[in-house]
Amino acid sequence: MQNSSNLLPRDGIVLYTRVVFTPAEAAGHFDSLSALPDWRHDETVIFGKRIVTSRMVAWYGDHPFEYTHSRITRRALPWPPAVLALKAVAEMETGETYNSCLLNLYHNGSEGMGWHSDNEPELKKEGAICSLSFGADRKFSFKHKQTGEKVDILLENGSLLLMKGSTQAHWLHRLPPAKKILTPRINLTFRTIAR
Repeated sequence: MQNSSNLLPRDGIVLYTRVVFTPAEAAGHFDSLSALPDWRHDETVIFGKRIVTSRMVAWYGDHPFEYTHSRITRRALPWPPAVLALKAVAEMETGETYNSCLLNLYHNGSEGMGWHSDNEPELKKEGAICSLSFGADRKFSFKHKQTGEKVDILLENGSLLLMKGSTQAHWLHRLPPAKKILTPRINLTFRTIAR
Protein backbone atom coordinates (compact mmCIF):
# COMPACT_ATOMS: atom_id res chain seq x y z
CA MET A 1 0.00 0.00 0.00
CA GLN A 2 3.05 2.23 -0.42
CA ASN A 3 1.46 4.14 -3.29
CA SER A 4 -1.84 4.81 -1.50
CA SER A 5 -2.54 8.30 -0.18
CA ASN A 6 -4.43 9.03 3.03
CA LEU A 7 -8.13 9.62 2.36
CA LEU A 8 -8.64 11.52 5.62
CA PRO A 9 -7.74 15.21 5.91
CA ARG A 10 -6.64 14.85 9.57
CA ASP A 11 -6.71 12.77 12.75
CA GLY A 12 -6.28 9.32 11.26
CA ILE A 13 -5.10 7.20 8.36
CA VAL A 14 -7.30 5.46 5.78
CA LEU A 15 -5.67 3.86 2.73
CA TYR A 16 -7.48 2.25 -0.20
CA THR A 17 -6.39 -0.15 -2.93
CA ARG A 18 -8.99 -0.60 -5.68
CA VAL A 19 -7.82 -3.91 -7.12
CA VAL A 20 -6.25 -6.55 -4.92
CA PHE A 21 -8.15 -9.40 -6.61
CA THR A 22 -9.19 -9.78 -10.24
CA PRO A 23 -12.94 -10.06 -10.88
CA ALA A 24 -12.56 -13.84 -11.35
CA GLU A 25 -10.58 -14.19 -8.11
CA ALA A 26 -13.08 -12.01 -6.25
CA ALA A 27 -15.99 -14.12 -7.53
CA GLY A 28 -14.25 -17.29 -6.36
CA HIS A 29 -13.66 -15.84 -2.90
CA PHE A 30 -17.26 -14.64 -2.71
CA ASP A 31 -18.54 -18.15 -3.50
CA SER A 32 -16.21 -19.78 -0.94
CA LEU A 33 -17.18 -17.32 1.77
CA SER A 34 -20.90 -17.59 0.99
CA ALA A 35 -20.68 -21.34 1.59
CA LEU A 36 -19.24 -21.02 5.11
CA PRO A 37 -21.49 -22.82 7.62
CA ASP A 38 -21.02 -20.28 10.42
CA TRP A 39 -23.10 -17.33 9.21
CA ARG A 40 -25.59 -16.06 11.80
CA HIS A 41 -28.00 -13.13 11.76
CA ASP A 42 -26.43 -10.22 13.59
CA GLU A 43 -28.01 -9.02 16.81
CA THR A 44 -27.97 -5.69 18.59
CA VAL A 45 -29.58 -4.20 21.69
CA ILE A 46 -31.55 -0.98 21.19
CA PHE A 47 -33.25 0.64 24.17
CA GLY A 48 -32.83 -2.60 26.10
CA LYS A 49 -34.50 -4.71 23.41
CA ARG A 50 -32.63 -7.40 21.47
CA ILE A 51 -33.02 -6.94 17.72
CA VAL A 52 -32.12 -9.54 15.07
CA THR A 53 -30.93 -7.97 11.82
CA SER A 54 -31.10 -9.23 8.23
CA ARG A 55 -27.34 -8.77 7.92
CA MET A 56 -25.36 -11.89 8.78
CA VAL A 57 -22.00 -12.18 10.53
CA ALA A 58 -19.28 -14.72 11.31
CA TRP A 59 -16.38 -14.26 13.75
CA TYR A 60 -13.05 -16.12 13.60
CA GLY A 61 -9.77 -15.88 15.45
CA ASP A 62 -6.50 -17.42 16.59
CA HIS A 63 -8.16 -18.18 19.94
CA PRO A 64 -11.80 -18.28 21.13
CA PHE A 65 -11.67 -14.54 21.78
CA GLU A 66 -14.75 -12.89 23.21
CA TYR A 67 -15.74 -9.68 21.46
CA THR A 68 -18.65 -7.44 22.44
CA HIS A 69 -20.16 -5.33 19.67
CA SER A 70 -23.56 -3.62 19.85
CA ARG A 71 -23.93 -5.05 23.37
CA ILE A 72 -23.81 -8.63 22.07
CA THR A 73 -20.83 -10.84 23.01
CA ARG A 74 -19.52 -13.35 20.47
CA ARG A 75 -16.86 -16.04 20.78
CA ALA A 76 -14.43 -16.48 17.89
CA LEU A 77 -14.51 -19.76 15.97
CA PRO A 78 -11.40 -21.46 14.51
CA TRP A 79 -10.23 -20.11 11.16
CA PRO A 80 -11.70 -21.82 8.07
CA PRO A 81 -9.18 -22.26 5.23
CA ALA A 82 -10.98 -19.75 2.99
CA VAL A 83 -10.63 -16.96 5.55
CA LEU A 84 -7.11 -17.94 6.61
CA ALA A 85 -5.97 -17.60 2.99
CA LEU A 86 -7.41 -14.09 2.83
CA LYS A 87 -5.78 -13.21 6.16
CA ALA A 88 -2.41 -14.00 4.56
CA VAL A 89 -3.21 -11.64 1.67
CA ALA A 90 -4.38 -8.89 4.05
CA GLU A 91 -1.17 -9.17 6.08
CA MET A 92 1.04 -9.19 2.99
CA GLU A 93 -0.71 -6.17 1.43
CA THR A 94 -0.78 -4.05 4.59
CA GLY A 95 2.39 -5.12 6.41
CA GLU A 96 0.28 -5.61 9.55
CA THR A 97 -0.67 -8.74 11.52
CA TYR A 98 -4.17 -9.72 12.61
CA ASN A 99 -5.49 -12.34 15.03
CA SER A 100 -9.22 -12.20 14.27
CA CYS A 101 -11.77 -11.38 11.60
CA LEU A 102 -15.39 -10.27 11.61
CA LEU A 103 -17.24 -11.11 8.40
CA ASN A 104 -20.40 -9.32 7.28
CA LEU A 105 -22.86 -10.53 4.65
CA TYR A 106 -25.19 -7.89 3.22
CA HIS A 107 -27.85 -9.54 1.05
CA ASN A 108 -28.61 -6.35 -0.89
CA GLY A 109 -28.36 -2.58 -0.62
CA SER A 110 -31.21 -2.26 1.85
CA GLU A 111 -28.87 -3.70 4.49
CA GLY A 112 -26.16 -1.45 5.88
CA MET A 113 -24.41 -0.35 9.06
CA GLY A 114 -25.01 2.86 11.03
CA TRP A 115 -22.42 5.35 12.25
CA HIS A 116 -19.92 3.77 14.66
CA SER A 117 -16.25 3.45 15.54
CA ASP A 118 -14.40 0.18 16.01
CA ASN A 119 -13.07 1.23 19.41
CA GLU A 120 -14.24 -1.59 21.66
CA PRO A 121 -11.93 -2.18 24.65
CA GLU A 122 -11.00 -5.67 23.41
CA LEU A 123 -9.32 -4.22 20.31
CA LYS A 124 -5.65 -3.23 20.23
CA LYS A 125 -5.41 0.52 20.79
CA GLU A 126 -4.83 2.26 17.43
CA GLY A 127 -4.53 -1.18 15.85
CA ALA A 128 -4.93 -1.55 12.11
CA ILE A 129 -8.23 -2.82 10.68
CA CYS A 130 -8.12 -4.23 7.15
CA SER A 131 -11.35 -4.54 5.19
CA LEU A 132 -11.69 -6.72 2.08
CA SER A 133 -14.81 -6.37 -0.11
CA PHE A 134 -16.36 -8.95 -2.42
CA GLY A 135 -19.57 -8.64 -4.41
CA ALA A 136 -21.58 -5.46 -4.90
CA ASP A 137 -19.76 -2.12 -4.93
CA ARG A 138 -20.95 -0.04 -1.96
CA LYS A 139 -20.46 3.51 -0.76
CA PHE A 140 -18.60 3.81 2.57
CA SER A 141 -18.61 7.01 4.61
CA PHE A 142 -16.47 8.62 7.31
CA LYS A 143 -17.56 11.48 9.61
CA HIS A 144 -15.26 13.41 11.93
CA LYS A 145 -16.55 13.26 15.51
CA GLN A 146 -15.80 16.93 16.26
CA THR A 147 -16.10 18.82 12.96
CA GLY A 148 -18.75 16.67 11.25
CA GLU A 149 -16.83 16.76 7.97
CA LYS A 150 -17.43 13.72 5.77
CA VAL A 151 -15.39 11.61 3.38
CA ASP A 152 -17.05 9.11 1.04
CA ILE A 153 -15.47 6.27 -0.91
CA LEU A 154 -16.78 3.53 -3.17
CA LEU A 155 -15.64 0.12 -1.92
CA GLU A 156 -15.27 -1.95 -5.07
CA ASN A 157 -15.37 -5.69 -5.63
CA GLY A 158 -11.94 -7.14 -4.82
CA SER A 159 -10.68 -4.03 -3.01
CA LEU A 160 -8.87 -3.42 0.29
CA LEU A 161 -9.38 -0.59 2.79
CA LEU A 162 -6.99 -0.05 5.72
CA MET A 163 -7.87 2.06 8.78
CA LYS A 164 -5.12 2.70 11.32
CA GLY A 165 -3.57 5.16 13.74
CA SER A 166 -6.04 7.43 15.54
CA THR A 167 -8.85 6.92 12.99
CA GLN A 168 -11.24 5.17 15.40
CA ALA A 169 -10.71 7.83 18.09
CA HIS A 170 -11.63 10.73 15.80
CA TRP A 171 -13.85 9.34 13.04
CA LEU A 172 -17.13 7.43 12.74
CA HIS A 173 -17.80 5.25 9.71
CA ARG A 174 -20.85 3.61 8.16
CA LEU A 175 -22.15 1.62 5.21
CA PRO A 176 -25.27 3.57 4.17
CA PRO A 177 -28.26 1.80 2.64
CA ALA A 178 -28.44 1.83 -1.17
CA LYS A 179 -31.82 0.42 -2.14
CA LYS A 180 -31.05 0.33 -5.86
CA ILE A 181 -28.38 -2.31 -5.22
CA LEU A 182 -29.99 -5.75 -5.47
CA THR A 183 -26.92 -7.98 -5.20
CA PRO A 184 -25.01 -9.14 -2.10
CA ARG A 185 -21.69 -8.04 -0.64
CA ILE A 186 -19.33 -9.82 1.75
CA ASN A 187 -16.91 -7.74 3.81
CA LEU A 188 -14.09 -9.12 5.96
CA THR A 189 -12.60 -6.92 8.67
CA PHE A 190 -9.30 -8.26 9.97
CA ARG A 191 -8.37 -6.86 13.36
CA THR A 192 -6.28 -7.49 16.47
CA ILE A 193 -7.74 -8.42 19.82
CA ALA A 194 -5.49 -7.24 22.65
CA ARG A 195 -4.61 -10.20 24.86
